[in-house]
Amino acid sequence: MAQRTQVRRGVRASIVAGGLLTVLGVLTWASGLTGLFPSLGPSAYVLAVKPEAEEATPRRVVGGHVLGVAAGFVAYHAVAEGLTVVRPHPAWSPASLALAVSGTLALALTVAAMELTDLRHAPACATTLIVALGLLTSAIEALVIVAAVVVLVVVQRGLLVAQHRWLVSALRRLGIVR
Repeated sequence: MAQRTQVRRGVRASIVAGGLLTVLGVLTWASGLTGLFPSLGPSAYVLAVKPEAEEATPRRVVGGHVLGVAAGFVAYHAVAEGLTVVRPHPAWSPASLALAVSGTLALALTVAAMELTDLRHAPACATTLIVALGLLTSAIEALVIVAAVVVLVVVQRGLLVAQHRWLVSALRRLGIVR
């Protein structure tokens, strides 16, 4: 019985997480903007597997990513502007050093800001590196990152409401609740 429950939970979580990213994938496809990026995967996982957990609250999910974007943006533009981690740089080069410093600074700023504001959301640490390492660095891209996180949370909350309504309706039909 416990294994069956675990399988059901796993199937439900995979459908929810996949559904969350499907919405963003369609929006990315339709808009041509980069609304799908690696740190959304861990956020979708947290929202799907632990929807009632503290780290899944809209305040923490959106707030953590906003802090990550801001810290990454500041670090990148202060230290590594114009560079990107996807372009190879020679060992010991100033470019490699600038990217390493940018990433390290962004992560340190993000962690400090999340702790100070109680907006802890671990996937935001990946978001800060995406920005700080030169992958998404413009102001428009920063706004798209935040908008994508907001969409992720809004869709997840909508699914929770729909699931609750469906469950209550089913329980009423069974005569378990009024």
